[in-house]
Amino acid sequence: MKIVIINYGAGNIQSIKFAIQRLGYEAILSNDPEEIKAADKIIFPGVGEASSAMQKLKDSGLDGLIPELEQPVLGICLGMQLMCNYTEEGDTRGLQIFDVDVVRFDNGVKVPQIGWNQIESLDSPLFEGILEKEYIYLVHSYYAPVTEDTVAQTHYGVTYSTALQKDNIYGTQFHPEKSSVVGEKILENFLKL
Repeated sequence: MKIVIINYGAGNIQSIKFAIQRLGYEAILSNDPEEIKAADKIIFPGVGEASSAMQKLKDSGLDGLIPELEQPVLGICLGMQLMCNYTEEGDTRGLQIFDVDVVRFDNGVKVPQIGWNQIESLDSPLFEGILEKEYIYLVHSYYAPVTEDTVAQTHYGVTYSTALQKDNIYGTQFHPEKSSVVGEKILENFLKL
């Protein structure tokens, strides 16, 4: 199985690569469109600020490629947010895969949300064998509200989407690669899709 982690200069790619190795798989890092198109599974990570990450995608031509991919794709954290229509962070237009706008926490909670929180309302093959209210690891100041593409939710002052899915495209607001045994199981489920 060919697993590609999209390397566009805005991702936490090494920790994801190590998590995949712990599951017994190898992943390659690439921003080459042909290599990405030839992959069986694609992981689209993201760390940092939305507008600069989106600019890096545009500079490498990946902004047009990612929405066209037909194999399973997993966006993580900022990667998931960039798959949405728009994010308030940097007033940034996204890849418009998920029909939802990303907004900043504005309800008196500490921002960013950093640490462990519970995941619930699980409704995707991504969560096969995962129990309701399991803990996952999050670091974020912006969130996607609950939408028709929501397949998992978390509560932090407001109930929001911790995972989205539309056809072959999956997104997690949390970091599966940092979410211990639960996160590894979710990554393994993705690789077995």
